[in-house]
Amino acid sequence: MMMMIARTRTWMATAHLSDAVIERCLQLAAWSAVTTLALITLFILREGMPVVFDRGPMAFLGDVRWAPTRGHFGLLPMIAGTAVVTAGALLIGLPLGLAGAITLAELAPMKARLVLKPMIELLAGIPSVVYGFIGMEILVPFIRERGTLGGPGYSALAASIILGIMVLPTIIGISIDALEAVPKSYRDGSRALGATQWQTITGVVLPAARSGIVAAVILGMGRAVGETMAVIMVAGNAVQFPGSLLAPVRTLTANIALEMSYATGAHARALFATGIVLFIVSLSLNAIAGRVRSGKRASFA
Repeated sequence: MMMMIARTRTWMATAHLSDAVIERCLQLAAWSAVTTLALITLFILREGMPVVFDRGPMAFLGDVRWAPTRGHFGLLPMIAGTAVVTAGALLIGLPLGLAGAITLAELAPMKARLVLKPMIELLAGIPSVVYGFIGMEILVPFIRERGTLGGPGYSALAASIILGIMVLPTIIGISIDALEAVPKSYRDGSRALGATQWQTITGVVLPAARSGIVAAVILGMGRAVGETMAVIMVAGNAVQFPGSLLAPVRTLTANIALEMSYATGAHARALFATGIVLFIVSLSLNAIAGRVRSGKRASFA
């Protein structure tokens, strides 16, 4: 009996030690991630802020001229190009993504869902350069050769369509989770009152899952803002205001990727400052999405 008690105490001591070691390892991993993010932030700020202070934030963000060899580092054309491309991507991706999420979560049979959902999730694993090649070989010639469209083909429209497809896995996946989080009692109560399935979806399920769907849209927007390679391949990369959807544009990410390899001095610091703008936008979008999703969880608690 005493031997069994001793073995039990030894096992419990070992278990407590293992738990403590695992807890410390997890804390170390968490702090290492936070430390890495802090170091990246400090590095970008150190490299990019001098040029912002030197020329003034308003001149840096509001100047329409980007001519590094002449000392002009205005980001306004790239900011406008990023906004147009992102807005176009959401106009394409949001209806398709929401329709796909509703179909998979509420309407499709289980067998179809087991096949379609993994296929949609696989879209997120396709390299962006593959989307860019498809856009160059199919979409750009189509836009250029259509009489009702025209233009060079490399345009904000092409970039918007490609990004609209690329954000679908994000919007669909998170929207499905939001729809599934709606309690079954909501659906049962609606149907008990005589509502049809579609009336239940539009009048009960979608309003209840609204915050999760908003979070999906915001995260999809973050994906669109941060995409680089596919945009470079189809957007045209002209430093100009997007006069129309058929005009070439350059985004903030494309500007960094295209010029960082040869930039020096103030030019390189201006590109780091461009990274600061993107960093702030991405953090803001993720923070908003996190708050929205936290509000959703609290509403169901």
